[in-house]
Amino acid sequence: MSAKTRTTTGNAVTVIGLGPMGRALAAAFLKAGVATTVWNRTPGRDRELAAAGAVAATSPEEAVAANELIVVCVVDYDATDAILRRPEVTAALKGRTVVNLSADVPARAREAGEWAAEHGVRYLDGAIMVPTTVVGTPDGVFLYSGPAELYAEHKPVLDALDGGHTHLGEDIGRAAAFDIALLDIWWTSMTGYMHALAIARAEGISGRELAPFAQGIGKILPPSFDEAAIALDDGTHTAVINPMTSSASTMAHIIHASEAHGIDASIMRAVEGVTRRAIGLGHGDDDISRVAELLGRRA
Repeated sequence: MSAKTRTTTGNAVTVIGLGPMGRALAAAFLKAGVATTVWNRTPGRDRELAAAGAVAATSPEEAVAANELIVVCVVDYDATDAILRRPEVTAALKGRTVVNLSADVPARAREAGEWAAEHGVRYLDGAIMVPTTVVGTPDGVFLYSGPAELYAEHKPVLDALDGGHTHLGEDIGRAAAFDIALLDIWWTSMTGYMHALAIARAEGISGRELAPFAQGIGKILPPSFDEAAIALDDGTHTAVINPMTSSASTMAHIIHASEAHGIDASIMRAVEGVTRRAIGLGHGDDDISRVAELLGRRA
């Protein structure tokens, strides 16, 4: 059946964008018994999904017209705009709901929400906080922001993706803001770990030897996350274990050991720099949580 011959309501969805994550989303919908229409700019990526029961649309306007709910998952909002803002697609979208799971910054999400409102498109922004292999399992994590009633209306279909689904509020940009903040944790943490592996190797320690002890460090982080969050929210930065003067000293040791082996220490130098700036402002006896407050100040 051609997608253009039907407009389905209820347990149905259109997925636009069939990169690795888009294919994972469509496959999860199909597995859950949701009637699924798919479209991708690059031909051929829909073959396996079509074989599994998806309807392969031949154009984005045909894909949009097929269902009331359209889930978009492409590389960024430039790609989203290039698809959805084509006049024929925009016209087909009127009165329908777009859930944009593409990644970008909060300002772009809010601008997209404004565009949607101007063109009669119902709009939710969202973020997927797990890799493709976890989509469609109980461990999936999906975040949404936008009109609460719109989220409630489409929640039964979105829940077919399994995992946890959280509506973060009416502000369209909140899902993207959570996404950016959480990815910041991931990438800075993993970069720190890569640096640690480089130091360990230079000292004759294999990655396999270090990994179990690294996991032990990882177990310390969750309570530290809670403590720092409370300290920042409440404006109390009393050092419970290490004041920043002590922290800066250990950072200097890492820098010295790194550079002795010719290892780039610019990341730790940046961390030490902002820590010493906080100390210079009279916060040497405070907890490292004070740095978050300092980073948030505008000159």
